[in-house]
Amino acid sequence: MRLVTHNLLRCNIRGLTEEQGYPLRIQADKVETIPAPFNGDLLQGMVRKMSWQGLQSALRDLGVMEEWRAMEGFPETPSDEFLQQLHHVLFEVHVQDGTLVCPTTGRSFPVKDGIPNMLLHEDEV
Repeated sequence: MRLVTHNLLRCNIRGLTEEQGYPLRIQADKVETIPAPFNGDLLQGMVRKMSWQGLQSALRDLGVMEEWRAMEGFPETPSDEFLQQLHHVLFEVHVQDGTLVCPTTGRSFPVKDGIPNMLLHEDEV
């Protein structure tokens, strides 16, 4: 699971607001770096749809990019170096195995072979 995917996921248990089910905490058992071609246009488009709070949460959970944790948000005019680093964390860092945890309910969602299983139980729908 790429961190760009994580940024778009939330817990959809019945009765939770968007704020209550987001961001999911990451408990990673296996993380890999898999190179991906840089696409500046795609990256710029994704930044407009992403949550900085969600990205900071993922970085904290994985213990990476410590210097970004204090930033207030995406820079208005990002440098090329920032965009390269952003590309790396969003598209090249993969959580292969682990668990995503709802911050409100504590409900766990497994990640196996890079695929998060967000299916809910019948009583949660």
